Amino acid sequence: MAWNEPGNKGGGGDRDPWGNNNKNGNQGPPDLDEVITKLTRKFGGIFGGGKKPSVGGGGGVSGFGIAVVLVILAVIWVASGFYTIKEAEQGVKLTFGKYDAEAGPVGPGLNWKATFVQEVIPVDVEAIRSLPASGFMLTEDENVVRVEMDVQYKVIQPHNYLFSVTAPDDSLAQATDSALRYVIGHTTMDDILTTGREVVRSETEELLNKIIEPYNLGIEVVDVNFLPARPPEEVKDAFDDAISAQEDEQRFIREAEAYQREIEPRARGRVQRIEQEAQGYQEQIVLRAQGEVARFELLLPEYESAPDVTRHRLYLETMEEIYGKSNKVLIDASNNSNMLYLPIDKLMDQGQQPTQRKSSSSSKSSTISSEPASSIPSRPSSSNIRSSERTTSGRN
Repeated sequence: MAWNEPGNKGGGGDRDPWGNNNKNGNQGPPDLDEVITKLTRKFGGIFGGGKKPSVGGGGGVSGFGIAVVLVILAVIWVASGFYTIKEAEQGVKLTFGKYDAEAGPVGPGLNWKATFVQEVIPVDVEAIRSLPASGFMLTEDENVVRVEMDVQYKVIQPHNYLFSVTAPDDSLAQATDSALRYVIGHTTMDDILTTGREVVRSETEELLNKIIEPYNLGIEVVDVNFLPARPPEEVKDAFDDAISAQEDEQRFIREAEAYQREIEPRARGRVQRIEQEAQGYQEQIVLRAQGEVARFELLLPEYESAPDVTRHRLYLETMEEIYGKSNKVLIDASNNSNMLYLPIDKLMDQGQQPTQRKSSSSSKSSTISSEPASSIPSRPSSSNIRSSERTTSGRN
């Protein structure tokens, strides 16, 4: 139903939602003071106020309503001060824009601050941050090389990280670039590309820590990764060939060292074996000589007591030893009698051969035995040999 629709109860006047009933023909909005007064009365009834709020001559609100509004605002202000710091973060508290050193870093969990008076800035102190650095740099031997490095760090003092310098990340980047250029400038290109990479990395990390220490950036360098360096694209092929040659050189060196480790123990074992054999031979000769000396010392008294008998016995023993090793047969030509000769040494050798060769050996022996006795020289008797030995010893 429209506001001014006719037919209202109690008269023919229009219906006014503000309760003015179109008094004095005014259809505008109600007075603001009157609305506040009504709201105050309602709040007063809720909080148990029995008196009606008095309205001054100017239509102002009572002190009780103002107190209620202030209480509501205080509750909102207190509730707005609660905040949460995450597990991996620490909060830096500011009071009127100044760092509150007494409060210290705010730990993780639910905390409270005075709104419009204090401010808390959370800083992640557990995350490992990465800062890349790269560029073309001049080496000690005046070559240009492109170097890339990645610095990993984390925040350990949040207030220094926020307020010591304007931009700590930019400061760290500049310090990294300065340290890297200094180290590269004092290193040859071959070392940068091949064997000196670890030295470059360690020296850069050490120099970087010295540079950022006076600035109190509140950060800690965790690690410095030296990425593969490479020469400019114009000379990349030539450097690839040089690197390949250096790798081949290192491979040959390792192979030679492996061969050395394999051969050296064998040579040492052989040397030790030869030394032991020589030592055993030395001991053998010494002991044999000592035995000969002892034998001679025992034989000397016997020789002095009966020199002829001892000399004759030594002669016989010597001849027996010599003839025992000889395969020749000596025959006394003065005796013309026939003598049957059997090659016993050959028969003994053939007896040690396999069975299939026994027939051939037996046939040969039968052939030899069937020869005329006149063709076989006679073997001297033992008496003739002894007589000849006596004659020889007499001559001696």
